[in-house]
Amino acid sequence: MLVDTHAHLLPKDYPADAPECFPKMEPIDGDTARTLLFGNTRFKARDVFFEGERRVEAMAESGVDAEAVSPMPPLLRYDLPAADGLSLARHVNEFTATLCSHDPAKLLGLGMVPMQDVDAATKELSAVKDAGLKGVEIASNVLGVSVGDERFLPFFQEVQRLDLAVFVHAMPAPIDRLPASGIGTYVVGIEGALAAASMILGGTAAKCPDLRISFSHAAGGFPLMLPRAQYFWSGVWNEEPPVPERAFAYEEGPSPLDYARRFYYDSMVFDRRALRYVIDLLGHDRILVGSDFPAMPREDPAARTLNSLGLPADALADITHRNAYRFLGIGEG
Repeated sequence: MLVDTHAHLLPKDYPADAPECFPKMEPIDGDTARTLLFGNTRFKARDVFFEGERRVEAMAESGVDAEAVSPMPPLLRYDLPAADGLSLARHVNEFTATLCSHDPAKLLGLGMVPMQDVDAATKELSAVKDAGLKGVEIASNVLGVSVGDERFLPFFQEVQRLDLAVFVHAMPAPIDRLPASGIGTYVVGIEGALAAASMILGGTAAKCPDLRISFSHAAGGFPLMLPRAQYFWSGVWNEEPPVPERAFAYEEGPSPLDYARRFYYDSMVFDRRALRYVIDLLGHDRILVGSDFPAMPREDPAARTLNSLGLPADALADITHRNAYRFLGIGEG
């Protein structure tokens, strides 16, 4: 059993009377694909993005049994006026629910909400749940503010109350210390780390202990930051028992690693050595399979690197499917 928790969709169309700031999906002559036009984004989207039958066929071809499908990240445009952002979210969520209705056991939907208006995003969560979606995808920052900032706490508290899941997708933020060529690589890794760290440092992890939240690409550089944070909290190396008098930041309660092990992380780190480290540090009960399909091709076969690690059967079962169902809050299979 294999569940891909990092897979994306795009609506096939948008309403003819939609605001000018909405995306457009232009047909391509002689092709089943369409071109997404949205701000500076111009992207050729194959029909697998928006056709349920093609989606399930592609899953079968790569040995995937189910997908958690979420909006393509360019749709998470928090710079839109709040009312337009809410209208866009509702359209995308309606399409997501329709796409998933093609095969509800195989297509498990995550919606979106207008995080530029925290009150509106929080209120919209009930509609997301009523539509049968399993949770929401959000960007790692909202107009440059990391998601662990206290202003977003009411949103996460409502997510927890409604028993929904949150998938945090790393998204570039303005940065002037790296060239633009690093936006899709290094900056995304930095953004994932900032988002995860902010959930701990901003207090959300402490105040929402039952929140089910996952981070794309294993939260970028976050797993390598954690041992240093753990040392400053504990005063010792190698996660040995803390020595408070030697620590710089010790306080009673969970450690940085304790908090981090409440989160989920997808396996899309591109190297077996990195994946083994993430599993060793955070636990096999915290890792999810992810591919970014169909924006990026899956490994052939899917999860090839994961399967090459020689993990015990129980650990492998956790990562390939059990954790996904726990994260999504649904019964297995």
